[in-house]
Amino acid sequence: MKSAGGILEIIKRDGNLVPYDRDRISSAIFRAMASLGQGNRAQAEAFSEDVERSLLEAYGAGAAPSVEEIQDIVEETLMTRGAPKIARAYIIYRNQRTQARAARAYSFEAADNIPYKKIYEVLRWNMDHGCDSISNLNALIAGGHFLRLIRESDRRYEEELDQCAGQILSARGLIRLVIIAGPSSSGKTTTTAKLVERLTSGGLGFKALNVDNYFFDLEQHPKDEFGDHDYEAPQSLDLALINEHLRALLAGKTIQAPRYDFKTGKRTLAVEPLRLGADEILLLDSLHGLYRDMTESIPAEQKFRVYIETLGQLRAHDGAFMRWADHRLMRRMIRDSEQRNSRPETTLTHWHYVRRSELKNIIPFITTADFLVNSALPYEIPILKHHVFRYFPEAIARYRQEASRQDAYIRAKRIYDFLGSLSEVADDTCVASDSLLREFIGGSRYET
Repeated sequence: MKSAGGILEIIKRDGNLVPYDRDRISSAIFRAMASLGQGNRAQAEAFSEDVERSLLEAYGAGAAPSVEEIQDIVEETLMTRGAPKIARAYIIYRNQRTQARAARAYSFEAADNIPYKKIYEVLRWNMDHGCDSISNLNALIAGGHFLRLIRESDRRYEEELDQCAGQILSARGLIRLVIIAGPSSSGKTTTTAKLVERLTSGGLGFKALNVDNYFFDLEQHPKDEFGDHDYEAPQSLDLALINEHLRALLAGKTIQAPRYDFKTGKRTLAVEPLRLGADEILLLDSLHGLYRDMTESIPAEQKFRVYIETLGQLRAHDGAFMRWADHRLMRRMIRDSEQRNSRPETTLTHWHYVRRSELKNIIPFITTADFLVNSALPYEIPILKHHVFRYFPEAIARYRQEASRQDAYIRAKRIYDFLGSLSEVADDTCVASDSLLREFIGGSRYET
């Protein structure tokens, strides 16, 4: 909901200019109203229109007010419109956001060791290959160069895995457990399978432990205020049994691994025997692989930790980069629908679990990683758009009026707006069966 005239851009806290969007003001006011158990979206939008008029009066047409200046106007407008309780709720909401940003800034300095050099290299690679922006990506597709981009992107990813496997092989005899960790839908399963191929060809024996089979039965999972089950919390996993089995395996004993059925939400114990040979290592891929309690029974010197993330660098026309979490959300919407009997809309509304768990249970442990893998494939975004773009308009319309679903509304709208001008690719036959993308759209040769 852009301004029809007048305010066109705003200044973010980092100093960058971004397009002005009154809808963001409406959403913030709506959340403040919802915290009081009153009001609706229409009233919030009426307040935001008053805020916009006040902005024009205060700064004039063509001005670019800062975020803080806009928030000051919001507070003042709510007070003058005879809504002091909503104004106070908005002030509380604003202060909470400020504190959360400060906490994230501190934790970033203390715990987030994703190297800027790596991110810069990703951006340079994208620029060199003409896929750093939506307009450039569209030009590649229109010019018939999409297949070349697929091949070059896959080659970059494969070369990165060659480097990772090389480090593991060089430490053979010391490492007993290789952990593939990272946030949801970062590509851990395929990365694990590809590393296994490399380790095998390098003469290193291995066994893989599928942590997904260690989920408790669904009714034992934590629930939120909606009664929804949370697969993202490490407490949804039987951590005690995982550690018991890890100790036994590294001691040369045979375990009876469980099996989990995502369609029924049930776990069956003692299904599959598993044993490590004397010259084999154990491979473990898990969302929470870096979480201390996951492998606390294994000495640190026996572990090699690989962290994987979609470090994509794709810009829209306004210069804003696509968020890594939004990239992974689209992957997961497809995978959950095709493989886990879950509707894409359900994945969208559950995504707040994912982000909350990542910030709590993954980010604080990134400093323990020994190798970082970038799993973002520039060619996949046009393909992902073909699969999921149609779901976002309905989600925007459905959740716009629900105060408790504003997180889903904001995410859906952000992705929809970002991808609006991107050309989609419907034909994915050019994607190889061993591509990481196949883990999400189906047809992977690594699927069992």
